Amino acid sequence: MARILCIANQKGGVGKTTTAINLAAGLAMAEMRTLLVDLDPQCNATTGIGLQPTDRHPLVSDRPLGDSILETATENLFLVPGSRSFEDVERLAGGEKSTSTVLQGHLASGMNQFDYVLIDCPPSVGAITQTALAASTEVLMPIQAEYFAMEGLTQMIRVIRDVMRRPPGKLEFGGIVLTMYDPTLELTHEVEQEVREFFGDIVFDTVVPRDHWVSEAPSFGQSVITHAPRSRGARAHMELCMEVLDRD
Repeated sequence: MARILCIANQKGGVGKTTTAINLAAGLAMAEMRTLLVDLDPQCNATTGIGLQPTDRHPLVSDRPLGDSILETATENLFLVPGSRSFEDVERLAGGEKSTSTVLQGHLASGMNQFDYVLIDCPPSVGAITQTALAASTEVLMPIQAEYFAMEGLTQMIRVIRDVMRRPPGKLEFGGIVLTMYDPTLELTHEVEQEVREFFGDIVFDTVVPRDHWVSEAPSFGQSVITHAPRSRGARAHMELCMEVLDRD
């Protein structure tokens, strides 16, 4: 069975999509067949690896999901592209039981051909994120190493715990990763200490630094690992990838 990681945080701008793209690329380079699923209506995970959004989202169509999986420029990395269709966004976000069932069915089907599935969620705790959590085996939460890092986390954790209690109860807390880390700032160390004291061992040892190469890579349709393999950001994401593999 594939490990299905839901990359989620209700707060925007914390490096959620960046984490999804680069962790997926790192796993693929570690010879793991990896599927990246773009559930964010902004479709940044799709464009960030050099592909284009679809007119209709594959996860709300009647076609088998396998028909919509695209190859990327990175060997072993595949994509279910996102869609900016207002109709599809409304269906995904509406929370109707029928749509949720279809979405979970698609996510559960055909996953045995992959070692890892990473789901990039919108910055919310709405129906899309909750459905993705219910279809996942783990949730990975990026947290920005800045003043408002802990803001809103109570609600996010409450939603995660609610999903964990639902049958079949397969969701686990995969980990928290500190992003946009600037070791020259005292505030960064204070935030890190607070996060590690509060969450303990579920916080990854790896921190992802602020690095212009990380910000630049999506404009070239690449992960930072392929765009600037010797950069600090690339090294950090590869180290994060190794930690994820070690937690298997």
